[in-house]
Amino acid sequence: MIDIIGVTKGKGYEGVVTRWGVTRLPRKTHRGLRKVACIGAWHPARVSFTVARAGQNGYHHRTEMNKKIYKLGKAGDESHTAVTEFDRTDKDITPMGGFPHYGVVKDDYILVKGCCVGPKKRVVTLRQSLLKQTSRLAMEEIKLKFIDTSSKFGHGRFQTTQEKAKFYGKLKA
Repeated sequence: MIDIIGVTKGKGYEGVVTRWGVTRLPRKTHRGLRKVACIGAWHPARVSFTVARAGQNGYHHRTEMNKKIYKLGKAGDESHTAVTEFDRTDKDITPMGGFPHYGVVKDDYILVKGCCVGPKKRVVTLRQSLLKQTSRLAMEEIKLKFIDTSSKFGHGRFQTTQEKAKFYGKLKA
């Protein structure tokens, strides 16, 4: 298990409805409806830090904890393929057409279960999990059955270019 440390996707300056999920006010509200109706009592004569306010959303330092490593791959090695024990199709780890906003995987890679902070190509830090893992979920053996290499642009149906060519047959030039 590892922890992934990085900076989240930046969203810029956002209002309270988007930033904190505050309920919109009724349509007839005077002076705007995407606001907080009451920002606190008369006394104490200051706004509490717990009140939702507009401001910067995203581009925050975050740590995603307890992520399971599914596969490690080295560049130019046989581990750079998406072949598993159950799916023997010879295919590269990169999906058809490459990853959106990234491209083709040429170097070493790590396949992790779950999400990862930040946009594509942002630098992240990987560290060994600080807590000792004792749960059944953490201890179970990983059996990777299938790695999806269909296109991530649109509705990808085919795992390889050969499979696509076989399905469509010969097309007009």
